Formats: sequence, structure tokens, C-alpha cells
Amino acid sequence: MVEIEAIIKKKSQYSWLCFGAVLLLTFCTRFYRVTEPDHVCWDETHFGKMGSWYINRTFFFDVHPPLGKMLIALSGILTGYDGTYPFEKPGDKYNGTHYEGMRIFCTTLGALIVPMTFSTIWELTESNEAALISAAYLLFDVGMLTLNQYILLDPILLCFMTASVLGMVKLSKATHCGDTFATRWWYWLFFTGTMLACTISVKFVGLFVVLLVGLHTINDLWIVLGDLAKPVIFTIKQLLAKVIGLIIWPAFLYMFFFYIHLTVLNKSGNGDGFYSSAFQSCLIGNSLHNASMPRQVAYGAVLTLKNHKTGGGYLHSHYHLYPKEVGARQQQITTYTHKDENNKWLIKPYNKDAPDDVRILKNGDLVRLEHTQTKRNLHSHRETAPLTKKHFQVTGYGENGTGDANDIWKVMVVGGKDGEEVLTVTSKLFFVHYLQNCVLTTSGKQLPKWGFEQQEVSCNPNIRDTNALWNVEDNVYANLPNVSFEVYAPGFLSRFLESHAVMFQGNAGLKPKEGEVTSRPWQWPINYKGQFFSGSSYRVYLLGNPIIWWSNLVFLALFLIVFFISCVRVQRNYESVENNEKWIPLRASLWLFSGWILHYLPFWAMGRVLYFHHYFPALIFNSMLTGVMFSYFAHRFSQWIRHALLGATLAILAYSFIVFSPMAYGMTGSTGSEPNSTMYKLKWMDSWEF
Repeated sequence: MVEIEAIIKKKSQYSWLCFGAVLLLTFCTRFYRVTEPDHVCWDETHFGKMGSWYINRTFFFDVHPPLGKMLIALSGILTGYDGTYPFEKPGDKYNGTHYEGMRIFCTTLGALIVPMTFSTIWELTESNEAALISAAYLLFDVGMLTLNQYILLDPILLCFMTASVLGMVKLSKATHCGDTFATRWWYWLFFTGTMLACTISVKFVGLFVVLLVGLHTINDLWIVLGDLAKPVIFTIKQLLAKVIGLIIWPAFLYMFFFYIHLTVLNKSGNGDGFYSSAFQSCLIGNSLHNASMPRQVAYGAVLTLKNHKTGGGYLHSHYHLYPKEVGARQQQITTYTHKDENNKWLIKPYNKDAPDDVRILKNGDLVRLEHTQTKRNLHSHRETAPLTKKHFQVTGYGENGTGDANDIWKVMVVGGKDGEEVLTVTSKLFFVHYLQNCVLTTSGKQLPKWGFEQQEVSCNPNIRDTNALWNVEDNVYANLPNVSFEVYAPGFLSRFLESHAVMFQGNAGLKPKEGEVTSRPWQWPINYKGQFFSGSSYRVYLLGNPIIWWSNLVFLALFLIVFFISCVRVQRNYESVENNEKWIPLRASLWLFSGWILHYLPFWAMGRVLYFHHYFPALIFNSMLTGVMFSYFAHRFSQWIRHALLGATLAILAYSFIVFSPMAYGMTGSTGSEPNSTMYKLKWMDSWEF
């Protein structure tokens, strides 16, 4: 017993020594030249700008939840940044702007990934070799280094994701050690729940780690339920505690972060148009904030019509015509998500100009809509729509408000009675074409450059189209009394739900633009192609360390082979899972493989635009798996061979890091494709562009 305790103590001391070395090397590699280059790099133009908007309390639209941007803004405030730098485009010099604090903050969170990986693998396997190799695979990956050194959401996301996995492992270990409901157990329960909330509050891909933790928690509860030494009520208590700590608490935090987001951003910005008229009325400086306009809609009023499908935009037209190959060569009708003079329409009776007396628009009325800027009427006919071929084309037609019978539309109030008055903002409207019996709608599809990448408007013969709902937003008419827009202001829950509808639609609409450089999931694990972070004379190129990435795939394949063989042996009673130390690393590897699958496979089904950096959450799990499987194979050899293998592997990783480090720390001089370049011999694949 004394000898065993001595071995455990020695092993623990060695573990702390390794952990200290990992911390030191992480600090040295991550913070070296962290403030260089001193210009905007890649997506710093987006997230630095959003940090500025938080500091200035200016509302904006983004497809990601708010926590990451709020933390960037907070780090900027605490380090002297005043929120005035424009972050216009990559390559712009910072010129004395206090950007350093935001870079260092993001780098600090990114640096925490490496020691947390070490701790996670140690808790899973109690193997110093496994923990050290896993940490080294992330420490010496130039791709991970590059992604962690800039003002981006990725280091924040990856930090919280890794912390969630660490908390999951710590909580599971405390449960199996009999410490359930002890102080340590409660701490790791709420730590895990907090990190899950933070992960999904940075990007929606945090759902993948939520799913992993959920599956792991169900497995733990199943094991506890199978322990006949404990009553069933014990399992029920654990279930209730984990529901509170891993579901209710994270949900509360998630909503709390949005409450802060919606409270801080109280000034109008350029993203207002994605949100409903009622939502916009809450924003200081918006044309609808404290605005007053007629409650009723009258003939002769100048209106803007907003698509009620959140984020759909305003009914819009401009002087440009549809091209020859797209239906009739008449004036384009689109939806546009920003406020613009070209969004304004005059509403008239179908058979004459607007009357001089006050006549209220009612449910079932026949109308014409005249575009105020071009004096052409909203029109439809049996020509096919530009993109949605089952729909009819919608155009601007006529001269000075005079057109033909295809300009007539029937106004229908959703759920309205015959003769019910149309009201500003609150009435949900259909516009049904009088002759073609189709409904005015927006497909949400983005038009090509000839349509200025605005959204398609068409007329759908299926009049139950859910995208065909509109509401009157601006209502300018001098002959009716005005009411304040405060009556439309929604509460927090309504704004919270609408924010998510806008984000989901925004994510679905992220399609590759013409000429845009993107990548596909099959390219990521093989390190097929990177992406430029800085393309000036000081070049930074995001690419994984090929030694690390390709060996990761080898160990991934080895795990699948070993696990399959081991399962067959168990099934045929050649070996047992119970009390078999061989299965400790295999169980750990199975969960890590599950993490890799959950963070990689879903991207194959996504229709949105994808980039190389989307693979890095999966890379963390793959690197952890590599460390565990390295230890699994190494323990088949004698101690001196194990140490030799460990030393040789770490030396190769460190050397490869030094060789490829210019891609992260900055390359100057000739490009890698030129024979006189110092990087020429490192261009192992033609697809690498450095």
C-alpha cells in the first residue's frame, strides 16, 4: 500500500511538472508578437467594429449571439479603447488606436485551451503521456496559434467549449468517486452549466458541445441507475440537480446575456431594417422611436411596407430594369433591408387618383401602389419570376401613376372582418393580385448583381404563402391625427424571440457570393487549403501544422480499428469490459471521437457559406483523441522506449512548429511559390497559397 501511494504521489508530481511546462510554453508562444501586425486582420474588421458599436451603444445585426462581442467590447473599455476606430477593411493601420487590449484578451482565452486540454485528458486517463501529447498537439499547431491571436469570436468560443468538456469530465469523475452532492460536485455542475451557456452565447455551433455534454450526462445517470447499492430516489435527485445545473441555469444565463445585449444597444444603427417595426420603435434615433403618425391608413398616404417575415425587408424599387433574359424588361421590384427613399409608396384607389377627402383603407379594398420616386405602379403578370420559376414576375409599370389592370391589388387583413380598417404596424396584410389571383411575396432569395443582391419579390399563385405577410411601417398623411409609437413597443421576451428569428434567417441566408473564397468540409481534416489573415507585405496565413493534422487522421483511423476489434473480442467473450484497464483509454477515446463527429459531421448538411476555421472545434477533440491513443499504444512498450517515443514525438512537433511558425507570426519577402523564398520548400501542397 505504501509503495502504491508513493507511485501515485510521484505520478502526481510529474503531472504538475508537465502542466507547468505546458503553461510556460503556451505563454511564450501565444503572446509572442501578439500585437503584430499593427493593422486590421481578416474578420477583425467585423468583430472589432461590433465591439465599437457596443461601446457606443449602437444597435446592429449579426448572425451570432452577443456574448463574444460584448466581451470584446468590455476588454476594449478596460484597456483604454474609446470605440471610435472604424475597422473599415483588412489592412487598415491602427495608427495609435488602443487595439492591443482586445487582442491580448482574445489571445488569453485562446491560450487557456492548451492547459485545459491537458487537465481534461489527465482526468480522463490519469496518463501524463496522453495529457502531454494532447496539449502539445494544440500548443504546436500554427493554425490554432493563428486563430487565437486576433480580435475574433473563435478563441472565445473554443475556450468556453474546452472548459465545458473539462467541467463535464470533472463532474463525471466526482460522481463516480462517490462525491455526489458534495461541494466539489456542485461546483463542477454549475461550472459546466455556465460554460455551456457561454459557449452557445458566442456562436450557435455551441449546440454541438451541449449535445455532447447531454449524452455524457445521460450515460452517467444510466450507470448510477444500474448501481443496486443506491436507491432509485438517488438517481432521481441527481437527475433533478443536473436539470437545474445543465438546463435551467444555462437557459437563464443565455437569456440574461441577451437582456444585457438589448439593454446596452439602445441606439439606432444600420441593422435596424432586419427587425420588425415594433422592435425598431425601441431604438433611440430610429425614425420610429417616439414617432407619431396616423393610426389608420388612408388613401393618399405615403407608406413603407415591411415584410412581416422577420428580416424580409421593405418593398423597394429603383430606376433599373430587369435584364433581357429575366421576364419582361420592366422596372425591378425587390425587398431591401435598409431604410431608403426608394421604399416609399403612394396608396391610391384602383380606379382613380387619391381623393381629396379622408378615406380609410379597409379590408377587401382594391388599390394601386405607386412608387413615389419613379411614378410607376406595382404590377404583376404571367411572366415567370427571376429566381422562383413557379411564381409570377413583379415589376414597376406605367408612367406617372398610369398603368393597366395588372396594377390592381386586393388588400386582405389577416383574420380581419369585411370592412375592417387597416392599421399602422399592427395589421398583417396580404396583397392579392386582382387578375392573376397570386399573392405578393418575397422568396428570401438573393438576386444577382444586376439586382444589387437585394431579395427577390414575386407573386405566388399559392396565396397561403407564409412569406407574403406585410405591415405598414411609415405612414405619412397630414389629414389624420397622429399617435405615438410607444403603443407598439414590445417587451423583452418578444424582442428576444424576434432576435433569434432574425439570426436564424440570417444564418440561412449566408450563401457564397460570386468570386468569394470558401471551402468545403472534405478539405478541412486533410489541411487542403488555408485562408489569408493578412495579405499585405506582412503576411499571415491560417494553415494547420501538417505533421499534426495528418497524424491526427492516422490516430483517428487507428482508434476506429482498435475499437472495432476490441468490441468484437468482447462480443465473443475473449475479454471483458469490467475491471479491464485497457478500456479506460478506449472509453475516453470514444467520447472524444463523439465530440469530433458532433463538431464536424453537421457541416456536411449545412447550406450556408463555410470556411476553414469552422473545423477547429473538431480539431481540439481530434488532438485529444490522438494523445489518448498515443498513450494506449506506447504502454505496450517498456518504460525507456515509452520515454524515447514521447521525447521524439515532442521534438518533432516542436521542430515542425518552428519551421511553420512564420505563417502565424508573419511572413515577409517573396511568396512561397517563388523558388528564392524561404517558405518555398514548405509548400508541400499546390493548394497552399502562402
